[in-house]
Amino acid sequence: MTRTPKPSGRNKLSPKGQPLRQRSTATRNLRERILIVCEGKQTEPNYFNRFRVNIVVEVCGLGKSPLDIVKHAQNCQKNGDYDQIWVVFDYDNVPVNQFNQAIQVAQQSGIKVAYSNQCFELWYLLHFAYHNTPIDRQQYISKLSQYLGKPYEKNSSSVYDDLYPYQQTAIRNARNLLASYNHHNPAKNDPSTTVHLLVEELNRHIL
Repeated sequence: MTRTPKPSGRNKLSPKGQPLRQRSTATRNLRERILIVCEGKQTEPNYFNRFRVNIVVEVCGLGKSPLDIVKHAQNCQKNGDYDQIWVVFDYDNVPVNQFNQAIQVAQQSGIKVAYSNQCFELWYLLHFAYHNTPIDRQQYISKLSQYLGKPYEKNSSSVYDDLYPYQQTAIRNARNLLASYNHHNPAKNDPSTTVHLLVEELNRHIL
């Protein structure tokens, strides 16, 4: 009678003494896994969770500063099992050097960045018109309410569906806006965004 050999050795332990998760082709879903770490706790997660994709997408909102968002992403990069990690954050009146530093640190770590200056609503606004003039946040809300034909609700879960018919227009406008700056300085390029890069990546996996 042939006996099935028993596994040899012990499970490897993490620095905290917990068993490390083993990456096994027999148990791991072979679909690509993307982690999206957002500054906002609801607005951005509500939007990105609406993408119907054939990969595993995990979205979390922390409500922390850009640098803290990047640090959290770096920890996930070390301890997780992701094919891509993205961070999503706004300028949000943080010091210029901290905003640019967060972008630089993320990129140097192999983490992709979807930033907005001034706010994530710029991406929404670009669905309706090319916008290259600095305005305050309240004006973003007013303009979006006009375009949507109803009051814009910041944490609405229906915004993705409302905007989807105009998504290709937003991508084109975001590309042109980014290209309009001779010198890329995210903290000073108001308005500007790279959210379209993340949207394009997710669209590659649409069902």
